[in-house]
Amino acid sequence: MLTLTFLGTSAGIPTKHRNVTALAVSLINPYSKAKNVPWVLVDCGEATQHQLLKTPLSVMQLELICITHVHGDHCYGLPGLLASMAMSGRKHPLTLIAPQAIADYLAAVQATTALMISFDINFIAIENRAQGDSYQPITLDLTDDHQLQVDVIALSHRVPSHAFKFTQRLSKKTLLTQKLTELNVLDKRLWGKLKYGIDVDLDDNTLLKSADFVTTTLHKTVLIVAGDNDSPELLADAISDTDVLVHEATYTQAIADKRKVAPHYFDSMHSTAKQVADFAQLSQLKNLILTHFSARFQPFDKPSSKTFNMSDIRAEVAASYQGNFWLAQDFDEFEIDNGNLKKRNTQIN
Repeated sequence: MLTLTFLGTSAGIPTKHRNVTALAVSLINPYSKAKNVPWVLVDCGEATQHQLLKTPLSVMQLELICITHVHGDHCYGLPGLLASMAMSGRKHPLTLIAPQAIADYLAAVQATTALMISFDINFIAIENRAQGDSYQPITLDLTDDHQLQVDVIALSHRVPSHAFKFTQRLSKKTLLTQKLTELNVLDKRLWGKLKYGIDVDLDDNTLLKSADFVTTTLHKTVLIVAGDNDSPELLADAISDTDVLVHEATYTQAIADKRKVAPHYFDSMHSTAKQVADFAQLSQLKNLILTHFSARFQPFDKPSSKTFNMSDIRAEVAASYQGNFWLAQDFDEFEIDNGNLKKRNTQIN
């Protein structure tokens, strides 16, 4: 079970209503009694730590940061966030998956600003995980029954950019209490040992093996979060078992076509809403969340307005894609559970 909290949904620059890119992914284990929920941060644009202050998320439970590429609207907030984490007393190690240039960037900031980080950072350079045309996956063992696998997918942008495919695996152990009751094993202390994998010797020397009294059910949730990308089809091989895709839709096809014939045209290498919608439809994707919108689009959704707004994006997606889709706003929350996606709240004012 995953919860997504959008901390920034603007492309390139912040607006009055949207900060630059950042997404928090909470890794919820509904079978655990633990109060602290680990979470992942994908990208960290400037002022991400300010956005976090408006949410219940704690940097003490932040397990992993993934940076899709080196453009500033995706990483300029990283040094400040790490500094604040250190000043807040964080000691627990943090894993950081990013291009090697991000490590160089952090080293330069540390060298020039005397930035002190009080915890270990396990930096994993994306380039070092390359295996031919793919990347070696990274697995985080959060607990014995809760794992997160991270696969990296190369995208197409002006600089090397990547998508992260998160596969959460949960193991639910169920004790066969009826079977134990029939054997007249009623001591709940013995039940607890069996459930947690400990074999038990009874007073009559009978050995009860945990494996004979516990069943394990596996639950998997799959999310892809893509960085900047002008070719959604690069995700074709990864999308088949995906519950939700989060992808940029910087502008509409109409705007992209108009830009191409403008003087001094510059290809920023972003996707249009139509491109992503066409890909999602062809892939039979069930759930799509779009983000990273150009500042030219006002946040309201009003088809009758002559000003560019979210209705333009929405109409373009709806014309090509028949699945479920949402246009993310800052502080929107979504829950992925058993392959289903639902919006949990409206954005914070």
